Amino acid sequence: MNIQDKIQSQLELLSKSERKVAETILAAPAEAMHCSIANLAKAAGVSEPTVNRFCHRMGTKGFPDFKLKLAQSLAAGTPYVSRHVAEHDGVDAYTAKIFDSALAGLDQVRRSLDMSAVNRAVDLLTMSKKIAFFGLGASAAVAHDAMNKFFRFNIPVFYSDDIVMQRMSCINSNEGDLVVLISHTGRTKHLVELAQLARENDAMVLALTSAGSPLAQEATLALALDVPEDTDVYMPMISRLAQLTLIDVLATGFTLRRGEKFRENLKRVKEALKESRFDKESFISTPTAR
Repeated sequence: MNIQDKIQSQLELLSKSERKVAETILAAPAEAMHCSIANLAKAAGVSEPTVNRFCHRMGTKGFPDFKLKLAQSLAAGTPYVSRHVAEHDGVDAYTAKIFDSALAGLDQVRRSLDMSAVNRAVDLLTMSKKIAFFGLGASAAVAHDAMNKFFRFNIPVFYSDDIVMQRMSCINSNEGDLVVLISHTGRTKHLVELAQLARENDAMVLALTSAGSPLAQEATLALALDVPEDTDVYMPMISRLAQLTLIDVLATGFTLRRGEKFRENLKRVKEALKESRFDKESFISTPTAR
């Protein structure tokens, strides 16, 4: 049951003042999602503590958590586009919904992420002799981004979106190697098979996936991404953003764990790349050729 359904089902059980809050939200949920607690209290004609009590009554941790749940339940959605987008939304509406959905989804992932698991994942990455990043579909783009990030580091990195190449890489893996598998659902048979092959050949497997999924169960370590998105029906959006953000977290952890000497090497790499770009100041100040 989403939060709007829950409010509707408990309407008769609320106190008079809490019901005012409920009716204000149900009358204009999109506006309520953007309100401060003070503005919502004023619109409902109640006090701010009443709004907080109402949020707790709905099973949320407070007003920010309530707004997150409200953002996730705003619309039934249009299949294959985004679950928050309705059929007749104009450009302003669907743009706002997509940004709001992305912000709310990322915040939920951040709140639910297991920091001890993230720390163990950074351990696996820093101890590895070789790292391979694999995914399929939208997750393949995330795996490619991960390869670009880790390619700057002084460690062999491999990426491929070809199923045969992925399989051969896992068969040829060894102790000390790490295979990173990325899948929102964790139910893609091919990726589960890759995890099995890698572990049979003594490699470690790190999965960025849904908790309790077949892929999570086959992995040495799974980073569970609690993403409110059904990619069986809708185009991947929040899940892809969450995966990309988590890759940034892992790359940052890797950099910090390697120490100052390693960061100095990264600085030299960045300096060496400067000649491949136009100088920013001179480019801005130079009139465009006609």
